[in-house]
Amino acid sequence: MQHWELLLYFFVISFVYASVGFGGGSSYLAILALYAIPFKELRLIALLCNVIVVTGGTLLFTRNRLVNWKKVVPLVLASVPMAFLGAMLRIGQQTFFILLGCSLIAAAVFMWADKASAPKETKAIQNQNNNTRNGLLGGSIGFLSGMVGIGGGIFLSPVLNLTNWGTPRHIAATASVFILVNSIAGIAGQLTQVSASIDFTRILLLGIAVLAGGQLGSRMAVLKLNPIMIRRVTAILIFVAGLEVLYKHLS
Repeated sequence: MQHWELLLYFFVISFVYASVGFGGGSSYLAILALYAIPFKELRLIALLCNVIVVTGGTLLFTRNRLVNWKKVVPLVLASVPMAFLGAMLRIGQQTFFILLGCSLIAAAVFMWADKASAPKETKAIQNQNNNTRNGLLGGSIGFLSGMVGIGGGIFLSPVLNLTNWGTPRHIAATASVFILVNSIAGIAGQLTQVSASIDFTRILLLGIAVLAGGQLGSRMAVLKLNPIMIRRVTAILIFVAGLEVLYKHLS
């Protein structure tokens, strides 16, 4: 495998993103784009790494009873088929990166503009279990995430935070589940048009790197990081990734 430093980059990205309940797909895409990885292959790599990272996180969140399945199921039931359809949609490389960059920056701005004080973990959150609204939200984000090749957590979390959908840790848990199922659906859609010349050694090594980073990061999310830090760190990561993508493909 060329560019061994990618292993370190992917380890760090997976650690930081897993600590806020995300998979890191946006930053994987931004990094891989700098190395001229084939366009169709890089989206598949990002989705596979997403699955590896958030699987561990989802298990930890579930074990700690942070996943409210009554509210999560309507989100994912609508998002999965839409993510598959979005992944099957054929878009040009330039269009893809511009769409990705703009979406990341918008998500970062919304998350940063959230309330200055996060709700306490012990404070009851107003019941927001509207299945129709959750289904529409999940379906629209699922389709967009399928097109750009990420799990969709970066789009979902700001909306949930702004609407007081739950505590920060419950939202991180929801994002983890959402990313997992949408990434799997996106992989299925990508496989309908992926090239036969895939570097499986590169995928295996990068998968091992994100497995290690994601496991460490997920434990930080459940045990140590405070709610405000979760939101602020996430917003910065998303904004930087969006700027990087746009700079690379608009200059």
